[in-house]
Amino acid sequence: MFRRATLSATVAFLLAAALAAALAPAQVAAESGFTAVTLNLWHDQHDWPARRAVIVDTLRALAPDVILLQEVLENEGLPNQARQLADSLGCAFVFASVDPPGAAKRYGNAILTRLPILASAEVKLPPLDDWRVAAHARLALPDGRALDAYVTHLHHTDEGAAIRAEQVAGLLAFIDSTRSGGADAALLIGGDFNAEPDRPELAPVFARFTDALAVVHPDLELPAAATFGSATGTTPRRIDYLFCDGARTEPTAARVVLGAPTSDGVWGSDHCGVWARFGAAR
Repeated sequence: MFRRATLSATVAFLLAAALAAALAPAQVAAESGFTAVTLNLWHDQHDWPARRAVIVDTLRALAPDVILLQEVLENEGLPNQARQLADSLGCAFVFASVDPPGAAKRYGNAILTRLPILASAEVKLPPLDDWRVAAHARLALPDGRALDAYVTHLHHTDEGAAIRAEQVAGLLAFIDSTRSGGADAALLIGGDFNAEPDRPELAPVFARFTDALAVVHPDLELPAAATFGSATGTTPRRIDYLFCDGARTEPTAARVVLGAPTSDGVWGSDHCGVWARFGAAR
């Protein structure tokens, strides 16, 4: 009886050890990577409380490490939307606006995260009368690496390519002046760029960084790839992106999220979000 019990315990131990060994690589991979979402919030349009509930439910299910938000609003009757989402999701956040702190109305972009925030910065993008801003947060990944996360929202008109080009130049200069100098630091850039991938004004971004959705799904085409148009009933467009530095970080999964209304007909936003998982480049 004792010998049989000992043998059973030994077998159980060996099976547990084998299972742990099999799971270890996956655990290491998870700890060395991160997930992210970008989403244009559509500020306070079309019943924000109802849309907020849809967004919170979706983000809670996705549980991203980093959330990049655009069209974030706060005013006298509306608490900061980034703070509302951060409080609901248990995140810290960084908010950037061209409007000064204490102003009755502030509008801008935000970075929400479950990771420790090591530093943050922001910059107004040219031309200053277009009210555009980029935000940066340096985050600490569980594997000890730094993650430099950036969010922006570029000029929106079809005829505004020259303005977007100027803003792209400002964004890239901001990234170069604030990103970590560490050889293994990760980089994440996301937001609403208001231009399709083949637009010339975005060429400097695509030349330097990796478009997560396109790399993971190279054959994905419109309307499946659209991040704008579904909720508004307009021409489908892909104008929202998550980028990484392909030399240090690579996307391993990506998809469009919040691409349909709830059963009650509530859309999360007029934009879809983009979700992606990233790992260290091999």
